[in-house]
Amino acid sequence: MAGSTHTVTNQVPPLVQYDVFGADRALVEAVERHLAADVLEEARPELSGLGHTVGSAQVQEWGAQANENPPRLRTHDRYGHRIDEVDFHPSWHRLLGKGVSAGLTAAWRRPGGHVRRAAAFLMWTQAEAGNGCPLSMTHAAVPALRADPALAARWEPRLTSTVYDRALRPAGRKPGALFGMGMTEKQGGSDVRANTTAARPLAEDGAYELTGHKWFCSAPMSDAFLVLARAPGGLTCFLVPRVLEDGTRNVFLIQRLKDKLGNRSNASAEVEFDGTWARRVGDEGAGVRTIIGMVAATRLDCVLGSAGLMRQAVAQAVHHCTYREAFGRTLLDQPLMRNVLADLAVESEAATTLALRLAAAYDDGGEQERALLRIAVPAAKYWVTKRCPPVAVEAAECLGGNGYVEESGLPRLVRESPLNSIWEGAGNVQALDVLRALRREPAALDAYLREVGQARGADHRLDAAIRNLLTELSDLEGVEGRARRLAERLALVLQGSLLVRYAPPEVADAFCAGRLGGDAGAAFGTLPHTLDLASVVERARPVS
Repeated sequence: MAGSTHTVTNQVPPLVQYDVFGADRALVEAVERHLAADVLEEARPELSGLGHTVGSAQVQEWGAQANENPPRLRTHDRYGHRIDEVDFHPSWHRLLGKGVSAGLTAAWRRPGGHVRRAAAFLMWTQAEAGNGCPLSMTHAAVPALRADPALAARWEPRLTSTVYDRALRPAGRKPGALFGMGMTEKQGGSDVRANTTAARPLAEDGAYELTGHKWFCSAPMSDAFLVLARAPGGLTCFLVPRVLEDGTRNVFLIQRLKDKLGNRSNASAEVEFDGTWARRVGDEGAGVRTIIGMVAATRLDCVLGSAGLMRQAVAQAVHHCTYREAFGRTLLDQPLMRNVLADLAVESEAATTLALRLAAAYDDGGEQERALLRIAVPAAKYWVTKRCPPVAVEAAECLGGNGYVEESGLPRLVRESPLNSIWEGAGNVQALDVLRALRREPAALDAYLREVGQARGADHRLDAAIRNLLTELSDLEGVEGRARRLAERLALVLQGSLLVRYAPPEVADAFCAGRLGGDAGAAFGTLPHTLDLASVVERARPVS
């Protein structure tokens, strides 16, 4: 029984048992904008159903349990046989099963699949970000496998399946399969051309034996992996199955699991190959070109994942400030807190709107849209993922001391927030990739300028930002040293163009003032006080 002094007042009800999709106006509007009417009719109840699942107390508890009970490596069984297995908490398997059944690996086989999956992935990240790794790797493996039609025909139906089968057995005997990836090595990191893993051809056509290591191997419990190794003809992409067709384990030696800052529920491993059987994907020497489709898809997932984390952080902050009172009124009604929340909400909506636009470009598949992706994906990956950590930290501050306590869920978001900026090519890699596209693919810049040009004349700050960007692009002298600045401006102008065209006027006005017009400080909560900040915050408020 509580003591007489322990009367609980002025506490906030948990944000639970609500539709995460329906409560996110920016996401709903993006889905409605990018899906044809007949597809939208099918997708809307599907996404709302997933939104209720993400917002349920049960799934939120699974997410907490999966993070509190990280995976464990078992290298040997009780008799001393090498098994190299990773054990996960049951909540991890429950979450992964839900993610697969929700179609998070099935985008390639249904109309509007990438927009539908993008919306679902953005929501699912809010339940638990760690299991997004195998979902992302599996989804992204499809374009790489299509370099070999025979391999794609065999594997794609299993990768796009909505059945999760955790058993470690030959993939041909499973209704669904998961993929991982191993590119980097300890001596090279992002410089994959420094890889030393060797691939020796075997008698069987397309079969090789690998010897070497991978410093980071994503999702080591998967059924197969795409890896890079050095064949006689140069750096080549290979498919490494976990279990061979005859049922024997392939040589896949897990040396240890990484002890990471965040992403605790997910296993990332160091692995060794020692006579490991592999099947070539694409031509010898074309490894980077073959696997780049997978890399591009995972980079978009980094944008989506960061957008999801930002949305959850903002939802928690706005929800808290709606109920919490201080100095005689709710935090939401206090002008300074309203400015902070509006600033966070604008950042979140800009990320969501951009991410869904890129997903729509995948669905379109036309030449111009492919060209746009070539420059917009690395720019978005650079900028959106870098905005995630300050958003998460500021949102935690909105809860005060409560936001620094694990039970609030905000510390998990803060620890997770830097990951997408580091994974799949850190900031410098993305900025240099933008430069590469500018130099080698004129169609990419043309597609970008056509896209942002659709908003010309709608806002003088956006028009000025476009002119300044063109000036920067006209002089590429010493451009490598300012590649980050250029990537940032490309992303901001694209976000501004999208918000001016599609967002409510108060959101677009706040973005253009604070991000393009220079009428804001370096910290959140410094937007001009004359803006309609109350409407911006109300738009971001989740309805529980």
